[in-house]
Amino acid sequence: MIEPHAPAPPGSAPPFSGPARLPVRPGTGRYIVLAGVFVCAACGLVYELELVALASYLMGDSVTQASVVLSVMVFAMGIGSLAAKRLRRHAAIGFGVIEAALALVGGCSAMALYAVFAWTGDWGGMWADGPRCLLVVFSLAIGLLIGAEVPLLMELIQRIRRQDAGGAVADLFAADYVGALVGGLAFPFLLLPLLGQLTSALLTGAVNAVAGGGLVLGLFRRDLTPRGRWLLLVANVAVLGLLASLAVLVGDFERAARQAVYGGNVRVALRSGEQEVVLTGGTRGRPLKLFLDGRLRAGGRGERRYHEALVHPAMAGPHARVLILGGGDGLAAREALRHPGVERVDVVEPDPAVVRLARGDPGLARLNAHVYDDPRVRVSTADVFRRLRGEPPAAYDVVIEDLPDPGITSSTKLYAQEFYGLARRALAPGGRLVVHAGPVSSRPRVFWTVESTIRAAGLRTAPYRVTGRGPDDWGFVLASRTPPVLRLDPHAPRPGTLTTASLTAAADAATRARVPGLPPSTLVHPRYSG
Repeated sequence: MIEPHAPAPPGSAPPFSGPARLPVRPGTGRYIVLAGVFVCAACGLVYELELVALASYLMGDSVTQASVVLSVMVFAMGIGSLAAKRLRRHAAIGFGVIEAALALVGGCSAMALYAVFAWTGDWGGMWADGPRCLLVVFSLAIGLLIGAEVPLLMELIQRIRRQDAGGAVADLFAADYVGALVGGLAFPFLLLPLLGQLTSALLTGAVNAVAGGGLVLGLFRRDLTPRGRWLLLVANVAVLGLLASLAVLVGDFERAARQAVYGGNVRVALRSGEQEVVLTGGTRGRPLKLFLDGRLRAGGRGERRYHEALVHPAMAGPHARVLILGGGDGLAAREALRHPGVERVDVVEPDPAVVRLARGDPGLARLNAHVYDDPRVRVSTADVFRRLRGEPPAAYDVVIEDLPDPGITSSTKLYAQEFYGLARRALAPGGRLVVHAGPVSSRPRVFWTVESTIRAAGLRTAPYRVTGRGPDDWGFVLASRTPPVLRLDPHAPRPGTLTTASLTAAADAATRARVPGLPPSTLVHPRYSG
């Protein structure tokens, strides 16, 4: 039983220990509180998923980002729950203020994080970097506020109708967990595809403010002083006004942020089911660039050097049947078709939006030499792992892996020993596999883990490193059942950026950065995160 407190001074919120003075029957009031718990729990989980999704998109390595966000948030929830014990005497006003603050912080978190990313540059570097610290700060703040909800809600529901603590906790947590389920399903299947990350966060904040403010001002208004009611009403109206204003400005904000990230010559920007696709340049002498989820995948002044280095060494041998994994932009296929004797090029691209852009955009179609008009090129949109798993043995002479870097968690399975085992099975006798394995200088352990993984799948390797202008640094691994030799096809047109001598130098450059003794990466033990 809660002990009585001394009378409160005039003008302050009284410390209640008896039944709440409700405008409805206690049973109805109890259901209203549980409904509020349901809505607030759904909003809280949406905030968590929003931070994980945005951090993974901006920084890559979704395992690390999810671990950081969730662990910090759960820790903060414990601290918030302990701190809220001091507010139990003022549970109604305390809960209202916390929900208003949570709506503001959670609703604005995605926009603030994206703004910092857009106007301060890449998120690489140590965890001391400002943007990464901001992610931790938001996780901490949201966790503290979510954790503070539970003791206050427990106090409010007990003041409606006293019951044993176990029963109250069961009711409260049941509403909380069901709300979390709804929020967790609504985010990927409803909010994200229909509204996008920024508008989803803002709308969730508005729902949170209405639910929290409505619960206190509607059900527990008699527990508040007139001044407290007005302050809480003004705070919630201000939060809702700010969130609504930001929602109206989301389009302008995204365009400004996109220009800050990609420059002022963005021609195409769309969100497919797989990723954000942005195309810049391609007119008035500006180099064309294709970005997928903020990462440059094709174009720029080093585009031809990258694709020649990726494709031509693998084509110095049997090459009638070529399989390109990824490469929906058509640029790797363009290089493969330069070789005489190519009968068929199969391109497997997970994202149909990239293929549509490569076919229909005049600048990108011109850059890829209109390869999709060539009858020898067959393109399919499918899961790369599943497609390779279904290929018959010895189906291809050349397999080219033109995929995102292995450090991106969604791509890790495509750099696993099991995947290379499937590629080995798909290779005809004398066939070759070539893999883009990321930069050598900045991520040598990742590069040499790829090489070690390919060897573990039963292939012999020839790693090489090619550099371009400025910071461009591309690492490749050529592999086959017998020791491969880095050379060019003497019967094909000579590449504009490669020679046999430069390939020898590229092999030497990679070897000098070797990290020995690295274990292979597998599906159950990936080794590319971090």
